[in-house]
Amino acid sequence: MSEVSAARGATRSAQGSVIAELTSEVRRIATDKIADIDLINREATYLAINALIEAARAGEAGRGFAVVAKQVKDVSGRIGRLTGELGKELGAVSERMVAELERQQGQRLADLALNMIDVIDRNLYERSCDVRWWATDAAVVDCLGAASPAAAEHASKRLGVILASYTVYLDIWIIDLQGRVVASGRPGSFPVAGVVDAAGRDWFQTALRTGSGDDYATANVDPVAELGGAQVATYAAAVRQGGAADGKPLGVLAVFFDWAKQASHVVDNVRLTDEERGRTRCMIVDANNRVIADSAKDDAARRPFSLKSGIGSGGTYRTDDGALVGYALTPGYESYRGMGWFGVIEQQSAPRH
Repeated sequence: MSEVSAARGATRSAQGSVIAELTSEVRRIATDKIADIDLINREATYLAINALIEAARAGEAGRGFAVVAKQVKDVSGRIGRLTGELGKELGAVSERMVAELERQQGQRLADLALNMIDVIDRNLYERSCDVRWWATDAAVVDCLGAASPAAAEHASKRLGVILASYTVYLDIWIIDLQGRVVASGRPGSFPVAGVVDAAGRDWFQTALRTGSGDDYATANVDPVAELGGAQVATYAAAVRQGGAADGKPLGVLAVFFDWAKQASHVVDNVRLTDEERGRTRCMIVDANNRVIADSAKDDAARRPFSLKSGIGSGGTYRTDDGALVGYALTPGYESYRGMGWFGVIEQQSAPRH
């Protein structure tokens, strides 16, 4: 979504909120005024009834007055019927207007949620490309093929050069077939080489079992203790003999994407108006219904959230507390099929003025 179209969407949202508020105000005023007319009409009806009673008591002398009183009573009845019909019609029109505005706002939130998860998908697609590419780097292949301290040191320096340019990563590990980390890109910050055993990690085993250099393994966003407990998205690929796609596996290359920092940039920069931002929460929710990125920063705002079950790939719904939720399932991008994550935007109702 371009900045211009996003800005226009935010403007339309603000206009829609104003229109909805004005519609509710018009309905309130109309209802109040119709009630006033009904009250006056009832008083006129009572007067007409009293006039008819007095005319009957006056006999022949009151006959002409009785005709006028009856006409007043008939007019009052017609006014009463009209105000009743008007009230119903105004109420129906107001409800349709509010429903349509809510539908449009819900669609806008769903579109923003789709844009949000699409940005994430495109970002993670690049990560899947990086790990497969770097697994063929000569220094990485030699590190596992030669299995010497000199090769490991050279590979570590090579990874350091990569990390200096690709700042979205916290670290890169080269791991042998037994699961031992033999070299890393930031040994000064994270001394893992010769210390960490990754054999028990699912992504390591999955990467080793891949059929070719075109395949890779991923893991759910989780903290990694060896990286200071940082939340990371892990991507891993088999390092193969000669760097060939069909080469024999020599080990695994794992890259650790700095998820918390990069995902926060996405959820914190959704195109919302200033008025909306304080009552809107933007989230990435994983396939296990965990909130893995959240624009809400304080504990009070970070209340538990669970995406409604049985929903489709995109749409809107109301929560039990009246919040409007727009959501979109990851569509994937190019060869990256996504991991079943959702972009979710929850918006509380605007306060009434």
